[in-house]
Amino acid sequence: MNATRLDEEFTSSVHVYEPHRAGLPRLRPYFKALWQRRPFASEMSKASIRADNVNTFFGQIWLVINPLLLACVYFLLVMIIRGGASSFEEGIARFTHLSTALFLFFFFSGCVRQGASSVVGGGKLLLNMSFPRLLLPLAEVRTAFIKFLPTLVITFVILLGFGRPLHWQTVIAPAFFLMVLLFGTGMAMIFATMQVYFRDIGNFLQYMVRMWLYLSPILWFPDMPLSQLRSLGIPEWIVHINPLYSMLGGWTDLIVRGQIPEAAWWIAGSSWAVVAFIVGSLFFMSREREFAVRL
Repeated sequence: MNATRLDEEFTSSVHVYEPHRAGLPRLRPYFKALWQRRPFASEMSKASIRADNVNTFFGQIWLVINPLLLACVYFLLVMIIRGGASSFEEGIARFTHLSTALFLFFFFSGCVRQGASSVVGGGKLLLNMSFPRLLLPLAEVRTAFIKFLPTLVITFVILLGFGRPLHWQTVIAPAFFLMVLLFGTGMAMIFATMQVYFRDIGNFLQYMVRMWLYLSPILWFPDMPLSQLRSLGIPEWIVHINPLYSMLGGWTDLIVRGQIPEAAWWIAGSSWAVVAFIVGSLFFMSREREFAVRL
């Protein structure tokens, strides 16, 4: 009799997960809880970094060597396709531009690809803990930022090693980094939500990101005339619809060339960044209460 009563005490609480009607939670309590739980996101990011051995010496070296080797490969590819540089100075300008833009693109791709798998990868946390689910993609964005920092140091080492001057305009470059950060965070939230419903999104992303790289001003200069872009097989409309065109172009112009981008690039980059961040946040929050059921 006593044993039966004890069994009832342990089994009296039953959790039933049902689909929740899509809709936004109350924003003020949600953001308050989000801010209070920020150490939780930080610890998740640190755990991800430890799992990738990024906090070790050789792990940090690989973070630099991998994109640097890719920069060398793409540089040789561009030189072969275009028939080489007309001068040694032009070759240096191409390589410094390519490496600087590629490092920032790697940060963006890390935000998107790791953020997209954050919800699906954190399935047990969703079922056993109550917290704002927005912390999951935000933690992966933090991880991508930590991985980006060593490449930022190497960027300036490359510039100084090739005798390129450091321009005062570089102090404005963080504005374009902030645009990439907001845009990458928004895209991470969008794809993290979509991957809950369509698990093959993760396989699709690796090809989408690679195509995005080829269509961004990384292998070619952002101010290249449209006639030269057509000769490379790049359609003109890519310039107008690619959000990273103005962001990466402004980043490299400020750091490598010391040129302040035109106003249209500032407007386009900031608009894409803000819209992606707001849409991604609202889309994620409106769906997060049924994640546990979908997983």
